[in-house]
Amino acid sequence: MAKSKTQFVCTECGATYPKWSGKCETCGAWNTLSEEAAQDDTPKGLGAKKGRKINFVGLEGQEKQPPRRKTNIEEFDRVLGGGMVAGSAILVGGEPGIGKSTILLQAAANLSQGGRVAYISGEEAVDQLRLRASRLELQKNPVELAAATNVRDIVTTLESNPPDVAIIDSIQTMYVDSLESAPGTVAQVRTSAQELIRLAKRKGFPVLLVGHVTKEGQIAGPRVLEHMVDTVLYFEGDRSHQFRILRAVKNRFGATDEIGVFEMSDAGLSEVANPSALFLTDRDQNVSGSAVFAGMEGTRPMLLEVQALVSPSTLATPRRAVVGWDSSRLSMIMAVIETRCGVAIGANDVYLNVAGGLKVTEPAADLAVAAALLSSLSGIAAPSGSVYFGEIGLSGEVRAVSHAEGRLKEAAKLGFQSALVPKHRGKAKAQAKGIKTSELGHIQELAQLFENEGGS
Repeated sequence: MAKSKTQFVCTECGATYPKWSGKCETCGAWNTLSEEAAQDDTPKGLGAKKGRKINFVGLEGQEKQPPRRKTNIEEFDRVLGGGMVAGSAILVGGEPGIGKSTILLQAAANLSQGGRVAYISGEEAVDQLRLRASRLELQKNPVELAAATNVRDIVTTLESNPPDVAIIDSIQTMYVDSLESAPGTVAQVRTSAQELIRLAKRKGFPVLLVGHVTKEGQIAGPRVLEHMVDTVLYFEGDRSHQFRILRAVKNRFGATDEIGVFEMSDAGLSEVANPSALFLTDRDQNVSGSAVFAGMEGTRPMLLEVQALVSPSTLATPRRAVVGWDSSRLSMIMAVIETRCGVAIGANDVYLNVAGGLKVTEPAADLAVAAALLSSLSGIAAPSGSVYFGEIGLSGEVRAVSHAEGRLKEAAKLGFQSALVPKHRGKAKAQAKGIKTSELGHIQELAQLFENEGGS
């Protein structure tokens, strides 16, 4: 009996090798080669046969583009850029149990009121889907359910009677019967997604693909999967916390920095229309180590509480624990405080937390983090009713950030009376009615607010 041929495929880029090696020479990733059965039909050249000529058209078309299909879940539509574009492919990733299937079932129920929605599950039986729909009180909606994993059967069914929206849960469970590899492998995930995306674009209906994530938090399968789709959404949040964040990391038809905020409850995921007020609900204004950051998530201003705890360390190497922020940036801010302000902080254990489970990536949070650190170190609570935003440079200067006026308006709407902001240099001063601004040019000016014998 002839021995079956195998090849090694990189799970990051999809490159193939005849033998295993620790490093992929194409993308440079380590320990990403997995063994799969080699295909019998090797790629061949075009040969002498001529192809069919293609027609080119201009940028301005005569056909009127169909309107975006809205899910009527405002936070979901916001992240998509206003709704789903016809023929688009949307990949939704997230940790197990975070709520991917729940939010898509709720979206399917809303979409079924104005069109035909096909929900195909490869992980759950139809009875299990009906149980979830009953728990969410969605069983009366005309969503068409099916449990299938064979891509050939799915494509044949959807091609004969195209739906208005198709949902595939999940792409890692689908398989193409012409491939010998098991479902979930690089070849199966890539080929299954390609066939489904090709069908959606040919028939003009949007398709939503659910994707598993690895232990590193990335969508499982080859990286090329994210390049094949039009939109990539990540569902974030701690399963022990009620908040969920839907974030767009790629969107060909909208902004890539928008987020949607949801709250998990027994009745499913509910929208959070004013996340700033919700994130600040349990804040204690008279405790040191707390500062309110006026941030921006896409086009939405959002106020968050930054908490810091600085305590004496008994270890040779002090601890640094960060939740919701970049640990490298925390080290930089601490170094600037110690060097430019003469405040001894490096020998202490430092714990930093962004309350509410949200991850902050913009450098405008530097000033709020510095205020929380100095407040905890000195034991003096930050001024009540104040918000902070501004980027801190290595020389200690406080640099201006974008959307300052929008940040101030959001703070004034929630009842804050003052804001510590970067000093305007050559630009119009950002102002908002009902809030007083104090400009800071250097971090030393911030340190002076918390000077006492414990922080000097």
